[in-house]
Amino acid sequence: TISRRLARGDFGLTPVVVFIPEGSSVKEIGEILEKSLPSFAQKEFIAEAKGKEGYLFPDTYHFPPNIKPDAVIREMEKNFNDKISTLNEKITAFGKPLTEVVIMASLLEEEARKLETKQMIAGILWKRLKMGMPLQVDATFQYVNGKNSSNLTLDDLKIDSPYNTYKYKGLPPTPITNPGLDSILAAITPTASQYLYFLTDKNGVMRYAVTHDQHVANKEKYLR
Repeated sequence: TISRRLARGDFGLTPVVVFIPEGSSVKEIGEILEKSLPSFAQKEFIAEAKGKEGYLFPDTYHFPPNIKPDAVIREMEKNFNDKISTLNEKITAFGKPLTEVVIMASLLEEEARKLETKQMIAGILWKRLKMGMPLQVDATFQYVNGKNSSNLTLDDLKIDSPYNTYKYKGLPPTPITNPGLDSILAAITPTASQYLYFLTDKNGVMRYAVTHDQHVANKEKYLR
């Protein structure tokens, strides 16, 4: 009986359903797992998942209650590889390395919700990179100091961090979250437009601008 149960993986443990939302960081995933699995070693998970930000696929998982951090990481990485394989041809055709695609996708995950909006923003951000213009993405500050657009200060914009896309040009050094498939798809299917600027108004509507002056006017009109 014991050998049969071992062979089938039947350990008499009821799996726990764990939902990891799109855009969760490694730290946030650790917090979710600790709440869902009382004996889970959150600190160990965060330490072992260092360097894997962006590659732990957000999804609904069924984990045994005694699962170890390394097993969670393996399962989430396998899921990422399975999901990304459906986009391999598009990624190859787009012509940028997967690392850059995932970093961009992690920014899009934090900046927009709908696929078409993410594609529009992707077009703007890739264009800025090509022009040598700073990305100036507020979402990266959540990774630096936990702040978002609504409570950023001018002093925050001066923080000396490689994730400060106001201070340093180019993509941040790593993803800032673990993006979902829509964000990855948007990163490799950007929408071309005349725009260089965007913001989200108080009602969650995206507002675009061609020039900086128009962007400033949008701020005055939609955010004041």
